[in-house]
Amino acid sequence: MAVHDHPHRHPGFRFPSLRSSGTAGSPTETSAVTTATATSPYVLAVLRILTGFVFLWAFLDKTFGFGYATPSGRGWIDGGSPTKGFLGGVAAGPMESAFHDWAGAGWADWLFMLGLLGIGLALIAGIGLRLAAVAGTAMMALMWIAEWPPAKHLSDGSPSMSTNPFTDYHVVYAIVLIALAAAGAGATWGLGRAWARLPFVSRNRWLM
Repeated sequence: MAVHDHPHRHPGFRFPSLRSSGTAGSPTETSAVTTATATSPYVLAVLRILTGFVFLWAFLDKTFGFGYATPSGRGWIDGGSPTKGFLGGVAAGPMESAFHDWAGAGWADWLFMLGLLGIGLALIAGIGLRLAAVAGTAMMALMWIAEWPPAKHLSDGSPSMSTNPFTDYHVVYAIVLIALAAAGAGATWGLGRAWARLPFVSRNRWLM
C-alpha cells in the first residue's frame, strides 16, 4: 500500500545512525537486544520442528490414508499413488504434459515420498539441514511449476483462481528451509551439534 504523506525534513534533523558508536545504549534497548538474541534460537527451533512436521505428516497421510488429504483406503500401502492425483490434475504451465506423463509413475512416487520423509525427519531431528534445504527447494519449485500461479486461466480456458502471480506457500516453504539451514537451526532442540561432530560430517560440510 502506497503512502503519499511523507514527513518533512527540518534543518538539523538527522535519522539515528545504524552504526555502532562508543556510547552504550539505554538499559531498555540493551535488554531488548539481549532478549531477542536469547530467544532467536528457540523461535527458529519451533519453526524448524513445525515445518518438519508439515513434510512428515504429508508422508504419513499419503502412506497410510488417514482420511485428511488422502482418503482412507487409498494410501500408498493400499496401492494408491501419491503423485497421480496431483500431477494428473495439472492444468496450466509449461510442464503440463510432462507432469501428466510422470503422474503415477513408480519412480515419481518413490522420489516424492522419500523426499517428504527425508526432509521431515531431517528438520525435526535438526540434522542435514543443508541437504533438506536443497531437496525441499527443488520439490517446492516443481510443485510451484505444477500449480503455475502466473496463469490467470487454465488450459481449458477456465479461471485459475490464482491469488498471486508469484508468491505462494511453496515459495514461503523454500525460503524457510534455506533460512533454517543458513542459521544452523538444528543446534537448539535438535541433534545438530552432535551431527556436526561426526567425522564424516565434519569432513563433508555439505552434510551439515
